[in-house]
Amino acid sequence: MYMRNVIWTVIALFGAALFASCGQEKSDVTGWKYNEPDWGGFEVKDYEGQETGPGLVLVEGGTFVMGRTQENVMYDHDAEPRRVTVSSFYMDETEVANVHYREYLYWLKRVFVDYPQVHRQALPDTLVWREELSYNEPYVDYYLRHPAYNQYPVVGVSWKQANEFCKWRTDRVNEMIMIREGYLKPNPNQVNEDHFDTEAYLAGQYKGKVGEKKEDLNPKSEDEGRRIQMEDGVLLPDYRLPTEAEWEYAALSLRGNQPDNGEERITDRRTYPWDGTSVRYSRHGRWQGDFLANFKRGRGDNMGIAGNLNDNADITASVGSYYPNDFGLYNMAGNVSEWVKDVYRPMSNSDVKDFNPHRGNEFKVQKRNSDGVPVKKDSLGEIPERMMKEEEMADRRNYDRADVRNYRDGDEQSTAEYKFGETSLLNNKARVYKGGSWRDRAYYLSPGTRRYMQQDQATADLGFRCAMDRVGSAGGNNEKAGNEFGKRMNR
Repeated sequence: MYMRNVIWTVIALFGAALFASCGQEKSDVTGWKYNEPDWGGFEVKDYEGQETGPGLVLVEGGTFVMGRTQENVMYDHDAEPRRVTVSSFYMDETEVANVHYREYLYWLKRVFVDYPQVHRQALPDTLVWREELSYNEPYVDYYLRHPAYNQYPVVGVSWKQANEFCKWRTDRVNEMIMIREGYLKPNPNQVNEDHFDTEAYLAGQYKGKVGEKKEDLNPKSEDEGRRIQMEDGVLLPDYRLPTEAEWEYAALSLRGNQPDNGEERITDRRTYPWDGTSVRYSRHGRWQGDFLANFKRGRGDNMGIAGNLNDNADITASVGSYYPNDFGLYNMAGNVSEWVKDVYRPMSNSDVKDFNPHRGNEFKVQKRNSDGVPVKKDSLGEIPERMMKEEEMADRRNYDRADVRNYRDGDEQSTAEYKFGETSLLNNKARVYKGGSWRDRAYYLSPGTRRYMQQDQATADLGFRCAMDRVGSAGGNNEKAGNEFGKRMNR
């Protein structure tokens, strides 16, 4: 009798687990069945959690003190410490390397045969290596193209070019997923506007080589199947540049300073992406005393002496070099500085939000015709966008302007005033970059330091890495959001 009860208990638990894994079968609010043509065919995806895109690492979000962690030797007072919260997101494990960027250039040249300017506009500025009183011509000629530098971080890329790379990467990864899942077939002969663009595909303006179609459960549908929709959870969110807050949070990687007993506390702040105030590996063993980052130790000392090179790199180093931080991210200090999304402003604590802070929003929407349908894609295969109009925001409570790059910056709501061209050199094209580089002193290795440059400029010590939104739960194992106490199964 006891064994029979045990068996039935196991069967019941298995059935409950199977039911939970298959998703909800009917609506809680109407009682109508999901995924049934006889009940209207409303589809509800049994979503197992977000796939980690190529090259990415999950950065579990949380609260931290953003801003400087050491003496402000520049006396510019633009990194005042303040507590903020950052949502979970994904970030590239390494900086984007030359080989990755050349893949992008090759694709542009192969596809946009009638628009060679697209390829030309994407080319990094290799002349950034030149100095009036230095012999750097080998880097001008070889750094981007020679296979010896394949895995070295790409430089000479402006903020605008980095954003275009992110857009291209989004489309290539989503196209790869569609091919992998059988919804598209490989199509290497795409030309000009007839290439896979995520937004154009979702708008029904890209066909390509069609593979399997998704079963259409709409009883009124006359088609044998349908295209993939956002509701299917197949396509990934956009690759993009990280915000300044995200980059700084990821670089500090304070999860390494949490106790193992599950307490909600950080034991120590960090000056660098590792513990302690030294830039050398401090534990006993084969690496003891080695530099943890690629930076300039002092005037005229870029790598130490022959036979005992301190960081083993005269300029940049391979993107997978040095010791990763506690999120598994490489070179969050040193090697190259990195572009982030934000427009630069010196900020006081009252000028920023404490949840996902970011300056640089431009609220746009797709251009649509009178029927509300996206207009025809442009000659480069993209759906055109426009800034939102005042009348569209008139009744909104959360924002009343489309371009908020200079919000609270010289207007009646400001805590500071900047008169561009009169008392300030800042404008809406001044973008933040973070982290030290191969030509910086140790001071700039601290994630709290910040500098800026015009978004269409580039240097030999500035690169980038991509980030991606995390959709759904904040946890790392695709568990449901919120704490469960057994009251109701969280679907």
